[in-house]
Amino acid sequence: MPPRFAVFGSGSWGTAFAKVLADAGSEVTLWARRSEVADAIGERRENPDYLPGVRLPERLVSTSDPRRALDGANAVVLAVPSQSLRHNLTAWRSLIKPEATLISLAKGVELGTLKRMSQVIMEVTGAAEDQVVAVSGPNLAQEIAHEQPTATVIACTDHDRAVALQRACTTGYFRPYTITDVVGCELGGACKNVIALSCGMATGLGFGSNTLGTLITRGLAETARLGAALGADPLTFAGLAGLGDLVATCLSPLSRNRAFGERLGRGQTPAQAQAAQHGQVAEGVKSCSAIRELALRHGVEMPITEVVHRVCHDGFDPREMAADLIGRKTKPER
Repeated sequence: MPPRFAVFGSGSWGTAFAKVLADAGSEVTLWARRSEVADAIGERRENPDYLPGVRLPERLVSTSDPRRALDGANAVVLAVPSQSLRHNLTAWRSLIKPEATLISLAKGVELGTLKRMSQVIMEVTGAAEDQVVAVSGPNLAQEIAHEQPTATVIACTDHDRAVALQRACTTGYFRPYTITDVVGCELGGACKNVIALSCGMATGLGFGSNTLGTLITRGLAETARLGAALGADPLTFAGLAGLGDLVATCLSPLSRNRAFGERLGRGQTPAQAQAAQHGQVAEGVKSCSAIRELALRHGVEMPITEVVHRVCHDGFDPREMAADLIGRKTKPER
């Protein structure tokens, strides 16, 4: 049976990925929480709130009715923020086919439970591990929507299922690779948001390329340490879901997390920075606390994550960030 996709979440990434699937030839229904967004997509072939000026394919259908979105769908893409995934998915689970492939675009670790998104999906739906797929990589939605070339990683413990999705989303501008390391793929995607916050802060403080290069490299090191403790493949962090996603998110002005951090570095409070995002979610702001707690639970040292958590939640001054990190005890790089 050819895949029929329901994409839940009409933000920039959900809409862009729905476009990719439709451009690749799949039948796609995009669910929007607000009916006016669904109507705009259907009538104008455009998502004016998140991807203005981008024409969406005719085969992409939109709705605000979850039952209609899931009618006949044998693959469900979840593109809602990580901290609201459980709540939303609980409302939808009875409508999802038991055998459906469940695809996570969310990049985060759940507060409280410290679960990765695939774990949340399995817990809420009762799906088997090999039904759940994670997608991650240097995938800034605006660039993909404008069909600028990029690659991504599709991670699933069932290689054949990953290959099926790979075939369903390959286009002339979007090149997917497959891996079976779901843990590493998800941790790379979650942790890079936190490191991007630190790079944004550094930029806002006026620091240059040396500082950013240091934060990216050491950020990758602490992500890999956490991954090793949780059983991830170390090579994953050298690939698209690790280094690739990290570099794109830390350096691009399109990155929400980098932009949020830059506002903090320029002296805004977290509340002011959030207001300036105009409803766009910087996942790392909340995930930094969950990732920090996960690292503490497994005895993993993550100093950049620790500082980001303190700035975002404990009132720590970003101007003290460099001194705090540089002043740590010296040691070998590896």
